Amino acid sequence: MHIKGLQKLTLLDYPGHLAATVFLGGCGFRCPFCHNSALVLDPASLPDIDDASFFSFLEKRRGILDGVAITGGEPLLSPDIDAFMQRIRDMGFAVKLDTNGAHPKTLRRVLEAGLVQYVAMDIKNAPSEYARTVGLPQAPMEALRESVSYLMEGKVDFEFRTTLVKGFHTPDGMAEIGRWIEGAPHYYLQGFVDSGAVLSPGLSAFSPEEAEGLRQAVLPFVPSAQLRGIG
Repeated sequence: MHIKGLQKLTLLDYPGHLAATVFLGGCGFRCPFCHNSALVLDPASLPDIDDASFFSFLEKRRGILDGVAITGGEPLLSPDIDAFMQRIRDMGFAVKLDTNGAHPKTLRRVLEAGLVQYVAMDIKNAPSEYARTVGLPQAPMEALRESVSYLMEGKVDFEFRTTLVKGFHTPDGMAEIGRWIEGAPHYYLQGFVDSGAVLSPGLSAFSPEEAEGLRQAVLPFVPSAQLRGIG
């Protein structure tokens, strides 16, 4: 497993749990506002944390941490992700997965194997704006819709989330998202933060008041929609 980063303690990445977060390299998307650009564009340039060191760390955190959040990049691109998750589960830790939803077959496989207890799937934008938002000529909408539909079956705890960025998100677009994920139990609109390492510099966040206007556009379809990390 190519582990490119480790946050040893987080109270935020895995709702309701004390967790560690591991960062895996590689992603099929090129979102202009991605704050982990090196993980996406050139993961090989970043040193690996070897598996032995990571699992030694976890061994020492038995009884302290509840779980491990696996993020990226896009974790489901890793060919040995199943075995990696299984080893974490065998140590007694819950697994939270961050995913862009572009790999529904792998998502289904790891969920049905009981390897993941919580999923956070990014909804990058309205379907009509998806390709531009993920930096591709064409977005894999069929795969994304399959992932959304599968999660909406409610077989595992999950959330959808959208990072709001000026120039990409509009009230009409948010209403389109709402119609797509109508009735989702957890949907978070997150604030954009320029980490200094985004793919496209110069982007900006919405004010709390503007973000609330976008939330209002979603509410008729997704009453659970909340702002997170804004204001």
